[in-house]
Amino acid sequence: MDVNWLAVFLAALSAFVLGGLWYGPLFGKKWQALQGLSDEQMKDANMAAIFGGSFVLSLVAAFVFATFLGRDPGLQFATAAGLGAGLAWVAASLGIHYLFAHKPFALWLVDGGYSTLQFTLYGAILGAMG
Repeated sequence: MDVNWLAVFLAALSAFVLGGLWYGPLFGKKWQALQGLSDEQMKDANMAAIFGGSFVLSLVAAFVFATFLGRDPGLQFATAAGLGAGLAWVAASLGIHYLFAHKPFALWLVDGGYSTLQFTLYGAILGAMG
């Protein structure tokens, strides 16, 4: 498991920053409404557990993606692989779950869009720092 740990950390951090923007000023209110969450429910959430858990899971995802790509995948291949993984593996899997759960298509666009960009960023960072 020869991975660039700094690149893994920065990839995970990029997902955290992207999530703050994506689920904050960009699509936060829309996502909240699509999820059926009230402002009170959002205020009552354990944000330390949510943010801490999200960062740990981002580290796991970035690490596994780094092992998938290998030590020096190159920027172009790694970015394309990240786009493919985010769109065709993660977002498509979310789509299957959302269809069976009768979730709105718009919610899939928000969550699937985030996942697609998340893994594209993972690929770009891991490929650039290979």
